[in-house]
Amino acid sequence: MATSQGGNSNRNGTHTHRTSIKPHVKSKPAQRRNSTGKDHAAVPGRVRVAVRLRPRNAEESVADADFADCVELQPELKRLKLRKNNWDADTYEFDEVLTEFSSQKRVYEVVARPVVESVLDGYNGTIMAYGQTGTGKTYTLGRLGEEDNAARGIMVRAMEDILAHISLETDSVSVSYLQLYMETIQDLLDPANDNIAIVEDPKTGDVSLPGASLVDIRDQQSFVELLRLGEAHRFAANTKLNTESSRSHAILMVHVKRSVKGRDAALSSENGNHPHMVKSIKPTLVLKGKLVVVDLAGSERIDKSGSEGHTLEEAKSINLSLSALGKCINALAENSAHVPFRDSKLTRLLRDSFGGTARTSLVITIGPSPRHRGETASTIMFGQRAMKVENMVKLKEEFDYKSLSRRLDIELDKLIVEHERQQKAFEDEVERLATEAQQRISDAERNYVDLLEKERSKYQKDYMESIKKLEEQLVMNQRKNEELHMKSSGEIPRVSLEELADLKKMLQKETHLRKAAEGELNNLKSQVAELKKSEASGKSEILKLHNMLEDKEHQTKKLEGEIAILQSHLLQLRLEADETRRHFDRGGFEKETGGPNSLTAQVKQQQQQQQASGNGEKPSIAKLFEQVGLQKILSLLEAEDADVRIHAVKVVANLAAEETNQGKIVEAGGLTSLLNLLKSSQDETIHRVAAGAIANLAMNEANQELIMVQGGISLLSMTAANAEDPQTLRMVAGAIANLCGNDKLQTKLRSEGGIKALLGMVRCRHPDVHAQVARGIANFAKCESRASSQGTKSGRSFLIEDGALPWIVQNANNEASSVRRHIELALCHLAQHEINARDMISGGALWELVRISRDCSREDIKTLAHRTLLSSPTFQVEMRRLRVN
Repeated sequence: MATSQGGNSNRNGTHTHRTSIKPHVKSKPAQRRNSTGKDHAAVPGRVRVAVRLRPRNAEESVADADFADCVELQPELKRLKLRKNNWDADTYEFDEVLTEFSSQKRVYEVVARPVVESVLDGYNGTIMAYGQTGTGKTYTLGRLGEEDNAARGIMVRAMEDILAHISLETDSVSVSYLQLYMETIQDLLDPANDNIAIVEDPKTGDVSLPGASLVDIRDQQSFVELLRLGEAHRFAANTKLNTESSRSHAILMVHVKRSVKGRDAALSSENGNHPHMVKSIKPTLVLKGKLVVVDLAGSERIDKSGSEGHTLEEAKSINLSLSALGKCINALAENSAHVPFRDSKLTRLLRDSFGGTARTSLVITIGPSPRHRGETASTIMFGQRAMKVENMVKLKEEFDYKSLSRRLDIELDKLIVEHERQQKAFEDEVERLATEAQQRISDAERNYVDLLEKERSKYQKDYMESIKKLEEQLVMNQRKNEELHMKSSGEIPRVSLEELADLKKMLQKETHLRKAAEGELNNLKSQVAELKKSEASGKSEILKLHNMLEDKEHQTKKLEGEIAILQSHLLQLRLEADETRRHFDRGGFEKETGGPNSLTAQVKQQQQQQQASGNGEKPSIAKLFEQVGLQKILSLLEAEDADVRIHAVKVVANLAAEETNQGKIVEAGGLTSLLNLLKSSQDETIHRVAAGAIANLAMNEANQELIMVQGGISLLSMTAANAEDPQTLRMVAGAIANLCGNDKLQTKLRSEGGIKALLGMVRCRHPDVHAQVARGIANFAKCESRASSQGTKSGRSFLIEDGALPWIVQNANNEASSVRRHIELALCHLAQHEINARDMISGGALWELVRISRDCSREDIKTLAHRTLLSSPTFQVEMRRLRVN
């Protein structure tokens, strides 16, 4: 390490060289014990602490030339000795001991690389430097290394590793650079943004700075430019301990999002011939990691630093924030029940780094000078206490349903286009084959008819000629016979015998010709038979084509069914992705799922039959309703078996979620049974599901009066007072909120304790319960406003009389949009009645109304608040008095 690491270290620099990072091999840490005897290396999530010694600077080399260093390092044993005097020293152990000769690369490897790799794997990580002014904290973390690449600090090297392990096409890296100066958070990338608020998530406890600039990083050069810009805006001053002393805490936040591809939608075939059957669908996994690099301002003693004037005030602020950090680490190290994170903005920002879910590495920097032994001892003890802090490291990942939805849309479009293309090609092929077969049949029939006609004509002509010759010969023979009979002589002339022999020969010849003609005729018949066979084969080929067409139509129907399955998967994924946004925006309640399969033996038998038939889906509630019957289901609400009662009330709750079933349930006495369950049962599950069913029934105005008449408010109030489960309180609050929207029930609902019960449920800090309470207050205030404008209500609001106003004002700017929206509406409705104005002014509601009229995200609420302020004389007088425009 160069001597420029000391008081005159230069923070400005640039670096364009990128190096690759070796895979991190997780090995079992070496077993060693510190001075406390505790085996720290075996503790998962413990804060790792490294100590780095700065070499003597020029001033110390002259002033302390006759004195030995107050620190002796034993890096091979990872020990440090702090000298008390020439013969006595205290020994301390750390995770790493870095000498004055340790390179910047060595410091990065042992301090920062494990944290950076954890961030790339989806965890939060923190790297922090702590030490006296001028001991090299900024040199260790923020050195840019423009002149010498080897001098690059942890910030530059960490970004090099991150950019080397992400894909800029699918992943993203964004950076915020801030400073905490005089208990004010300022943006180093946008100096005009000098008062950034800290926001804590009430569910997870995560700390965020939504007002800070967030810049996307695409390459190393742009990151170095951002660091140079931020360093130029950072506060620094000249003190006796350091010529360029940082007067603020610098915080670099790097947000990394990495996409890890899951298995794509795999396609398989049913019988080995038909693809496109959906086997599994898994969305892309997104890993989110946040790296926080903190360059703390140096601790200093006023008498040694020589601070005065504004520099003195800066030093006091720095020491106070570092003192608050030390108190938090002491409390965490001692497992104290209370950790004072809220004593300083620095401790609020580092809440996740110490005792939270981040993987934290701390490097403490010290100097060798014996003049500063007290500050060195304090720094060492800070590191020793930090080593006792344990964090619960937590992976942050989520599924990228939007990307999966887009991929499914593209895949669906491809399947549809491919199906249409195959169907068109199939239809063209069938049409071609049919045309070709028809042409072949026509040609065969035409050739057969022509050939048959020719042969028939030929043989008919030959036959006629033969008959004619025979007839002529017969006539001649008859003539000759007559001449022979007329002769008196009995001897036959020789000439006549010869003629007779010729005649026989001619007859034989004609006989042979006739046989030959018959043979030809038989050949023609055989040819005709063969033509008939070819015709039959043509018909069989046409039949095969028809069968192929039917098979293709069957495949087409199967493809359409597969497309429907893909569309249902796509719809299901979209419903899951939007479930959180739709959770309580509507006035009703979700169905309470249950196990109706255990209601009766009849339902169990039905499920077994369906499973035996190959259908693994459970029967729907509507089908169960038709087969079992409402009266039988309601009778199970009074069963002795607790499981039967639980399943029965879940079925009734699901039926009550459908508007068409609500009237039937009330007519059959279901509402009375549900109220009796609230009164008699001690089971928390029955209370939760019964309250949900009553909430669904309370959405109907006719049922609201029946609930009030049968003492429903008292029973709901009693259930709310005894319940601890947030889901039970959510159901009860929802039921009362629905009743608050009825104009006719305002007075009775308040007299029976409905408003006090609603306010009592805010003891549960669950945001869903608060959302239902806020909705009920908004409904009640709206009905009161309507009654006041109609002249049927006078006097102060019941909400103000029952003490609801402080809670309303406190949650008017709640982080949850579902709570804030209802509270803003309630304030606007309360302000419309002039008699409430004085109470609202004294309770601080006027300021919230002014804020709503200016900054509300919903234009209708914003307009209503503005109009209400203008129409109220009391508000106008107070605003003029306070000089509010």
